[in-house]
Amino acid sequence: MLTFTNQAALSYRNRVRYSNLTTGQIADALTVSKEALTGIYGPEDDVTYVVRLTNNGTAALTDLSLTDDLGGYAFEGATLYPLAYQADSLRYFINGAAQPAPTVTPGAPLTVSGITVPAGGNALIVYEATVTAFAPPAEDGSITNTVTATGAGLAAPVTASATITAVNRPELTIAKALTPETVGADRQVTYTFTIENEGNAATAAEDNVSITDTFDPALTNLVVTLNGAPLTQDGNYTYDESTGAFATVPGAIQVPAATYTQDPTTGVYTAEPGETVLAVTGTIQTA
Repeated sequence: MLTFTNQAALSYRNRVRYSNLTTGQIADALTVSKEALTGIYGPEDDVTYVVRLTNNGTAALTDLSLTDDLGGYAFEGATLYPLAYQADSLRYFINGAAQPAPTVTPGAPLTVSGITVPAGGNALIVYEATVTAFAPPAEDGSITNTVTATGAGLAAPVTASATITAVNRPELTIAKALTPETVGADRQVTYTFTIENEGNAATAAEDNVSITDTFDPALTNLVVTLNGAPLTQDGNYTYDESTGAFATVPGAIQVPAATYTQDPTTGVYTAEPGETVLAVTGTIQTA
């Protein structure tokens, strides 16, 4: 917008008094805004973007093009795109009424052409993009992508940007192993539980991480370790020898955050999961 100011002068008896300054704005023919419906992202998340084009003039703006850079950034002489347009997701509205889809070129960058914005009205473009392996996954990661509108009737390209940040959360998986797999009666076995965290945040006590299992056959003479260190039953886990029901106390287990590296050649981010190992050793009960 163009801002202008104005001030009046009052003259009387060879004296001058000045008025206050007034400030006004001349609206651009087209204004553009962009927002993400969620301000956070995780790996492979889908993000919905809404782009609003408002025509402040008295004549319709036709055959406009909209280009989205999908958050592209320079890396080792190339451009990496942390977002990828989700095919067939684009919706187009004029003054709130659904319209046939304009022409979409789904490359990187994304281009939408054939947009019309009526005089004194607006057009809405809604579409989804998927987070790619080039998106910074760490806690301080962010993606800023910019749309640019061009076309006849515009004195200059009009841009708008939206920024989303990496979600700060753990992402846990668990695997269970038994050793040995074949054992005689009244012999010891060990159940090993490996918890991996591919998220960018370590678990905290309030996450209430807990493992529950029912050993069948039940075990006696339990010995429990956490990351190789003895874990006492008091305040850490419960066990019922009659049923084989085992459970760690919620919050007794903590799992560190993943660490991330970006391949210096491809630019792809990979995660080295944080890991916590719980081992339960006992003697198989026989009838």
